[in-house]
Amino acid sequence: MTGILPGAPLARIGGPATERAVCVLAPNPSPMTLDGTNTWIVAEPGSDQAVVIDPGPLDEGHLRAVVRTVEEAGRRVALTLLTHGHADHAEGAGRFAELTGTPVRALDPAHRLGDEGLHHGDVITVGGLELRVVGTPGHTSDSFSFHLVADGAILTGDTLLGRGTTMVAHPDGRLGDYLDSLRRLRALAAGHGVVTVLPGHGPVLGDALGAVDFYLAHRANRLAQVETAVEAGHRTPAQVVAQVYADVDRALWPAAELSVRAQLEYLDEHGLI
Repeated sequence: MTGILPGAPLARIGGPATERAVCVLAPNPSPMTLDGTNTWIVAEPGSDQAVVIDPGPLDEGHLRAVVRTVEEAGRRVALTLLTHGHADHAEGAGRFAELTGTPVRALDPAHRLGDEGLHHGDVITVGGLELRVVGTPGHTSDSFSFHLVADGAILTGDTLLGRGTTMVAHPDGRLGDYLDSLRRLRALAAGHGVVTVLPGHGPVLGDALGAVDFYLAHRANRLAQVETAVEAGHRTPAQVVAQVYADVDRALWPAAELSVRAQLEYLDEHGLI
């Protein structure tokens, strides 16, 4: 869950990342959130409208900083989107909607404000900007990514991070779904012009294909390690974590245990343990 993705050029955290995307970093750093949550503002050049993705935690200063960044560019917030419902991405959405008067679209009705949800394959157009909605469940069941076609970029929430790897948040998250989502992202990177990853945490990645391949290799390696640990007699999730994640900061072991539970479930479903 730590380390720099190999072969992936990094951009700084915060500020402009592509022609259409600007990051405002939330002040909530932690072992789980890395430098903090990346709140993304995306807009078509010359447009007076913007879309905000993941307002972040319920932090008044941060939410107002996002509004101020939009307004200083001569724009207004027209729509808010959520990559998923975890609090570090979505807790501030209700207050942000109050500040901006905008609807909030998400898969989970509990996080929506307005009549419209999100579905894989949706195309969102605001002020000439086009975002394509990509279903990427696995980290959570409600996880989405957003394909910013004109910039060759994908906003990935927690499905791909800018540094290290993400967890599969069992029982809501499922490893089989997550692997399918990584393959879906790989197809976008390999055949549909996606070069840049705009993650929910950590720096921008300039090699989307390399990042996805690293994640797929990492997941395969961890799965093999978990299978070997079980065969060696480590039966409980805590025992497997201590064996397989011994090189990981203990502060991350609770998250690692969720991923281990998801891996054990996956191995059991496929008759491998």
